[in-house]
Amino acid sequence: MSRSVRPVAAAVALAVLLPGAPPAQAATSSEVWLTTADGSRLLARQADVAFGSATSGTTIDVNAGTTYQTMDGFGAAFTDSSTWLTWNRQNSSQRDAMLTKLFDRTNGIGLSLMRLPIGASDFTANSADYTFDDTCCDLNDFSINHDKAFTIPVIKAAKAKNSSLKIMASPWTPPAWMKTNNSLYGGSLRTDRHGVFADYYVKYLQAYAAEGLPIYSLAIQNEPHHEAAYESMRMAAGQQADVIKNHLGPKLAANGLTPKLVAWDHNWNEASYATTVLNDAGAKQYLAGSAFHCYGGDVSAQTAVHNAHPDRDIWFTECSGGEWATNFGDNLKWNLQNLIIGGTRNWAKGVLFWNLALDQNHGPTNGGCTNCRGVVTINNGTGNVAYNVEYYALGHASKFVVPGARRISSTNVAGSVETVAFRNPDNSIALIALNPSGSARTFTVRYAGQSFNYTLPAGAVTTFKWAG
Repeated sequence: MSRSVRPVAAAVALAVLLPGAPPAQAATSSEVWLTTADGSRLLARQADVAFGSATSGTTIDVNAGTTYQTMDGFGAAFTDSSTWLTWNRQNSSQRDAMLTKLFDRTNGIGLSLMRLPIGASDFTANSADYTFDDTCCDLNDFSINHDKAFTIPVIKAAKAKNSSLKIMASPWTPPAWMKTNNSLYGGSLRTDRHGVFADYYVKYLQAYAAEGLPIYSLAIQNEPHHEAAYESMRMAAGQQADVIKNHLGPKLAANGLTPKLVAWDHNWNEASYATTVLNDAGAKQYLAGSAFHCYGGDVSAQTAVHNAHPDRDIWFTECSGGEWATNFGDNLKWNLQNLIIGGTRNWAKGVLFWNLALDQNHGPTNGGCTNCRGVVTINNGTGNVAYNVEYYALGHASKFVVPGARRISSTNVAGSVETVAFRNPDNSIALIALNPSGSARTFTVRYAGQSFNYTLPAGAVTTFKWAG
C-alpha cells in the first residue's frame, strides 16, 4: 500500500536505566559515513574524527548507561514480485552482486530483518492469486511449492550473505474457503474456520522450517482494517484476540512452534487496535507485541502502545516510497525522521520498508499500488540494478547496528540535529545524526567525557561509529 500523506516525525520515548550497565570506555576516533541531500555523497566514508575536548554549539550527549529496546535489524519485504525479479530477471553474477550489497555487512549494508507475505499479495508476479491450499475444505493439499520455485532460493541466497537474517511472515489472506465471501479479496474469517485457520499457519511454519528457514515472527493478519480488490481480509480486534487465545496460540505451543506472534500490523492512526488485543489477557500471553505501518497517523503511536504494555515489543513493518515523492533529499529526510530515527526512538525493534525490489515500471503488481518504488530497481530487460534512496536510508542503520544492539540515550534536537544511538554486542557505538534544516549545523558529540565537533550539511545524514 502506498504512502499518500506523510506524517510529521514525533517523539521522545521513555528511558529505562539499567543497573550494572558496562561502563563507557574512552574512544580515540570515530568513523564517519555521510549521505548528502543532493546525492553527491551516498553512504560515503569520510575522514575519521578524533575525540578530544572540543565543544561547539549544540552538544549531543551519548550515554551508554541508559538503554531501551534490543534491536532485531532493518530491511524490507521479500514480496513475490521482488524474488521473481531477482531469480528470473538477473543472471547469477548480477544476483550475487546485488545480494552482497543488500545483505553483506562488510561489502554492503547488512540487511538482517526481512518480511515475507504468506501466499499472494498485491505484489505477486504474473498476477497469480494463490494461497498454499486453495482446495476446500481441509488442508490435505497444503503445499509451499509456489515459493520453492524462486522465493525460497532467493531467501537462502540472502541468508548465505548474512547468517543472522530473520524473517517476519505476514498473511494478506487465508484460503478463500475459510472466508465469509469465499474470495481472496476482502471479506472476513468465518467463525467456524478459526481452528483450521490456525492449522494453516502451523503447517506453514513447519514447511518453512523443513526448508531450513525458521520463521522468526508471525503476524496474525496484514492490515486487518483494509479490504481491497486484491488479497486482503478484515479482522476485528475481538476476532483477532479470539483466534490467538483459543486457537493459534495453543496450537503453536502444542506443536513446539515459537514464532513471535504480532498483533495489528497496520497503520499508526489506529493504534488502539493493538492495545485492545493486548488488553485481552488470554491473547496477550501468546503475543510478543504489535507491528505498525506508515500510511496514516504518527510514529508516536508506537510509544503510546509501548507505554500501555511495556512488557511487549514493537516492530515497524511497512512503508513504501513511490513516484508521489521523487526528490532524493526530501525522501532521505522523511525516512530518517519518521522511520530510522523516529521509529527506533519510539521503541521499534526493527524497521522495514515494503518491496525489496521492483522493476522500472513499478511492478510486477497484482491489483495494488502502480507507482511504488522498491529499495532497489531491477531492470526487467537487462537485470541491472539501481539503488534508491531507501537503500541509503536503511544503510545508515543496518550497516552499523548489529542484531542484538541496544538503543541507548542520545540528545535529540528536533529540527536541528536529530539523532538515535545504539551500543552493539561488541560494545561499539553507532550514532545516526540528521540535519533536517536548510543550513549546515555544527555540533559537538560527547561520549564518556570526550568529544568531537562535526559540521553536517543541510539535509544530510551521517553515521558515526566508534569503539565503545
